[in-house]
Amino acid sequence: MSDHINKRKAEHITLCLTDQVTGEGITSGMEKVRLIHNALPEIDFNKISLATSFLGRDSVTPFLISSMTGGSEEATKINQNLAIAAEEQGWVLALGSTRALIEKEDYRESFLVRKYAPNIPIIANLGAVQLNYGFSIDQCQQIIDMTEANALVLHLNTIQEVIQTNGDTNFEKLLPKIEQLVETLTVPIGVKEVGWGIDGESAQQLRNVGIQFIDVAGAGGTSWSQVEKLRSADPIRKQAAEAFVDWGISTVESLVTVKEMVSDASVFASGGMKTGVDAAKAIALGADFVGFARSLLKDATTSAEAVIQMMKTRELELQMAMFGVGAATIDELKQTNRVELR
Repeated sequence: MSDHINKRKAEHITLCLTDQVTGEGITSGMEKVRLIHNALPEIDFNKISLATSFLGRDSVTPFLISSMTGGSEEATKINQNLAIAAEEQGWVLALGSTRALIEKEDYRESFLVRKYAPNIPIIANLGAVQLNYGFSIDQCQQIIDMTEANALVLHLNTIQEVIQTNGDTNFEKLLPKIEQLVETLTVPIGVKEVGWGIDGESAQQLRNVGIQFIDVAGAGGTSWSQVEKLRSADPIRKQAAEAFVDWGISTVESLVTVKEMVSDASVFASGGMKTGVDAAKAIALGADFVGFARSLLKDATTSAEAVIQMMKTRELELQMAMFGVGAATIDELKQTNRVELR
């Protein structure tokens, strides 16, 4: 089983780098959001601050490297480069699914990146469905201890698991198990989708059992049914995956509906985010953090310096957008009235 996980993780990286794995006929929705230019912002560009807070601790930026990979040889170097870059620029780092960390010692180093990023928040990650397949609270704590993570995010990936060979598809009665995990672990617990979005009703259910942050991970970026279609040797599943190429809730729609239903938990926006202007739009709509994933992956295969250059570009774009609407701080950007959803 664990050898299959290592192979799958390596294939995921290769496909996300080389093949068309984005959804078709659906976007993140960012093109429908307009920031209204302020010709007289009355602020000094050089004093614009990206500082914010992450679950009660200071953060240099509102940027997140969203969960991508781990558990393979190539993932080790990718995660090391991401960790070095995140530490340098003050981005939060979310690890790929850490199931492989527990089930096999091979490539365990791919998840153990705290030594490269001693100061930034690190989020460990596990498929929520694993709680229905024997994954215990003690093992979740073991993940936290081994990765020295500041939080744990549980990912929801129903459609992916159906297309994936030997996928885990029993999502029955997960909420009580999630609630028990929240009550037992001492770190904040969050939930994220993987690219099909979370609606307001689901977000409220999660918040009601104590979830402290929600990453909407909306449609418009990587489609994991497309990724698994390319991996699959099953002609029926490959054909069925095609019907879901435009499936999901756009990142913008998901963000807006979650914010309407959940006002007392942190909300992250990811899924098809391309620029710092997209980040500014998401924050203006209420996001606390903005996640980037596949757009950083190619640079992460090259070097930490290449990732840092991309990060600096995203940061400058966000600062310019803030200058453009007259927001000197992230809190001011959250409160701006210079945003329109068309």
